[in-house]
Amino acid sequence: MTINIILLGPPGAGKGTQAKRLVEDRGLVQLSTGDMLRAARSSGTEMGKRVAEVMDRGELVTDEIVIGLIREKLAEGGKGFIFDGFPRTLAQADALRALLQETGQKLDAAIELKVDDDALVARIVKRAEETLAAGQPVRNDDTPEVFSDRLREYYKKTAPLLGYYYATGDLRQVDGMAAMDQVAAQIEALLPQEG
Repeated sequence: MTINIILLGPPGAGKGTQAKRLVEDRGLVQLSTGDMLRAARSSGTEMGKRVAEVMDRGELVTDEIVIGLIREKLAEGGKGFIFDGFPRTLAQADALRALLQETGQKLDAAIELKVDDDALVARIVKRAEETLAAGQPVRNDDTPEVFSDRLREYYKKTAPLLGYYYATGDLRQVDGMAAMDQVAAQIEALLPQEG
């Protein structure tokens, strides 16, 4: 039984942490579009050459190329996939839906990690303070101003996806402000149980 999920949530909501747990606990494969593009670029394959040409021109990789990379990954099989950073638009959501149908698979859930924006900004500021106190450099995006901009950008682009997956009946929500273990338990409860 394969499990295919999308994790949705603003920056800092804990998607990366939860995806890592699902990879470790369930054996799912995390499909990060950024990682896939970097790997394809250095692969030497026909698709990799196309990716390298587009990136070398400083252009954005087309949806067609990203879907092609995802198609290759799905063909490798496995226990299932976590879509990370994709889809970001309604056109990409439609393309992913068509690809899953074409490959005889389905989306089990689009899981939104619901967060309180003010608390999330406070969490990021606290993380930056702890990093500074430990003598480590702070990430550029861990300032309240930059982070607030990233949040606005996320909601502007992702709000339509939430409506899309609500309409398809695939949207599930978990409390992203809960402790990491509690968030993991909420996600686990939404997934088909291994038999």
